[in-house]
Amino acid sequence: MDKKKLVLLIGASIVAVGSAVFARSMFGDAGAPQVQAAPVVHEGPRVLVAQRALPTGTIITADAMKFQEWPEEMVQEAYFIDGESDLNSLIGTVVRYPVTAGEPVTQGSLVSPGDRGFLAAALSPGMRAVTIPVSAKTAVAGFIFPGDRIDLMLTQTVTNDDGFSVKASETIMRNLRVLATDQKTTQQTVEGKTVVKTFRNVTIEVTPKIAEKVAVAQTLGTLSLSLRAIADSNAELEQAIATGKVVIPDNATPDEEERLLREAANRIDDGRTTYSTGADVSRFQSNRPRRRPAEESAPSTVERPAAPTGPVVRVTRGKTTSAEPVGR
Repeated sequence: MDKKKLVLLIGASIVAVGSAVFARSMFGDAGAPQVQAAPVVHEGPRVLVAQRALPTGTIITADAMKFQEWPEEMVQEAYFIDGESDLNSLIGTVVRYPVTAGEPVTQGSLVSPGDRGFLAAALSPGMRAVTIPVSAKTAVAGFIFPGDRIDLMLTQTVTNDDGFSVKASETIMRNLRVLATDQKTTQQTVEGKTVVKTFRNVTIEVTPKIAEKVAVAQTLGTLSLSLRAIADSNAELEQAIATGKVVIPDNATPDEEERLLREAANRIDDGRTTYSTGADVSRFQSNRPRRRPAEESAPSTVERPAAPTGPVVRVTRGKTTSAEPVGR
């Protein structure tokens, strides 16, 4: 073989082997996974915060609060810490001091049932608590719990001066908040199910004037409770806004708007009463007075002079004319 051809063949082989080694190293480095140290995340403690504005008197429910991460240097001893506090044990407590949305809930801002001042804290500003005696028949068979909204009905027998009686039932107040049943301010649950028990007394929240009306109503007849649906308050609130009864200023902040809507939704209505009588329920009842007994409706017996018999003569004296029998 020619020496020149041999040198070229050896050189080409060396170039080919070098190119293959270079390509292998380049593609091998690109496909290798890059190992990087994961950043260390320092999680702070989780404290209990309000999910919405909680004014004074709010009864705590499961959706009112949640645990949220909080800077460790800003955590105070009065906060509820996840892992140290049980959220379920706080359900049914009452807000003593107002808490804004997103603000940590402190131990001093809540009062538990049975603690001194619990019922006073549950009352809204300017409101009063009154107790009504009820039975299973007049209290929806025990299916009323603290925090529910009810209407109050009065059933009575009305008698007029003539002795006529009318049986009537009237809804005298609407949208009353139940504070307690008997002496319990929370509902009892067993294995996740609500225990329904009958009770003899219901404590409701009213204004001072309505408290007087309730006291008088108890002396007139029987008071019954009618449980309201949650959707009823929302529908009435929307109607009040549409008709202009509730006005929200254009420059109101979200907190102010929420407060106005909450006050309107919780407003007690004692003006537009409705009623039904016995005649509306049974055809055998009547709203018309019955006829008086025969002895009462008989004409009175007054002695009148007997009519003259025989011939008479009419005698006129001035402007008066009388019939005088002949021969008298």
